[in-house]
Amino acid sequence: MRIFLDANILFSAAKSDGAERKLLHLPIEAGHECWVDGYVIEEARRNLAAKFPQGLDSLERMLERTHGAGAQSAEAALEAALELHGKDQPVLAAAIHRRCAALVTGDRTHFGHLFGKTVHGTTIHSPRSLAQAVLGLR
Repeated sequence: MRIFLDANILFSAAKSDGAERKLLHLPIEAGHECWVDGYVIEEARRNLAAKFPQGLDSLERMLERTHGAGAQSAEAALEAALELHGKDQPVLAAAIHRRCAALVTGDRTHFGHLFGKTVHGTTIHSPRSLAQAVLGLR
């Protein structure tokens, strides 16, 4: 399964060796693919540089285990333009464009109304729901 990672997941995983970092390793070890694009990578790097620069090296090591790069297509962005905050539309668009079955994000404010819903083939998950639904963890 392809799992798209939002910038806040990358940030949290790079910041500390906790649940979010484990969440990145478990799907890969189970045979799933973690996907990112230039938009979420840049947002994670920018936030780490401003708030936790010592996490930048961890981010780079994590990115070596992910797939994807570049920006998503304009068509996918238009297709995904639901009731989402402007900065979040490209995240969902990239997940759809890369045919990811899941998008994992910790952004309850902007994505919370979509948690558990499937949009153009991509189901939006919180870290907890991904762990439960996809990885079978409780």
